[in-house]
Amino acid sequence: MKKILLAILLAAGALSASAELRWGPSASAYFGKYSWRQPLIETNMVTGFQAGVLGELMIPGIGFGIDFGLNYAMHPGKFNLGAHEVWAADGYGDDNFTLHSVEVPVHLRFKYTRLEGVEQYIAPFAYVGPVFQFHVAQSNLDAIEHPLGSVALQFGVGGEFFQCLQLSASYIWAPTYEIRTVKLDNLSARNSGFSVNLTYLFK
Repeated sequence: MKKILLAILLAAGALSASAELRWGPSASAYFGKYSWRQPLIETNMVTGFQAGVLGELMIPGIGFGIDFGLNYAMHPGKFNLGAHEVWAADGYGDDNFTLHSVEVPVHLRFKYTRLEGVEQYIAPFAYVGPVFQFHVAQSNLDAIEHPLGSVALQFGVGGEFFQCLQLSASYIWAPTYEIRTVKLDNLSARNSGFSVNLTYLFK
C-alpha cells in the first residue's frame, strides 16, 4: 500500500512539474433564474455578470488539466412578493433583488490539441466542476436573506482561439439554496442558469 501511494505521489509530482500554467482576466454574462422550493413566488430570468481572473494548468501531450479562478459575481432576481398577503401587508410588491458573491470555480478540463497544426488557431475544450460561492452582500430587500455560502456545479464547452483567447458557454446548476425568505420557514431558492464566458490567457 505504501509503495502504491508513493508511486501515485511521484507521478503527481512529475505531472505537475511538466504542466503548463497560464492565467488571465475573465468575464461572463450570466442568464439565471431563482427556483423556489415551493412555487409561491413568481420569478423571471434575469441577466447578471461575473468578472475576475482564471488560471489554467494543462498537462502537455494528453490534453487534461484543471482550471481555477477568483470572481466577483452578481446574481439579480425579480420577485413578485406583493402577490401574497404575507408580504403585501409589509408594503412589498414587484421587487428587484441582487446577491453579491465571491466565487471560486475549480474545474477538470480537457482540451483537444491534436489537430495537425489547426490547434494554433482553434482548439475545442470542455470542463466540469464545482463553484464555491461566498455571499458577501445583497440589495436592500429585507424580506430575503442569504446564507454565508453555497455550492454550484458547472458544465461547459468552448474553443480557444490563437492559443490565448477562450470563448465558452456553460450551464450552472445549484444543488444548494442561495437565498431564503425571512418570514416563512423552509422557503428557499436555488439559482441556476447559463453563462457565456470570455477569457484571455497570457502566454
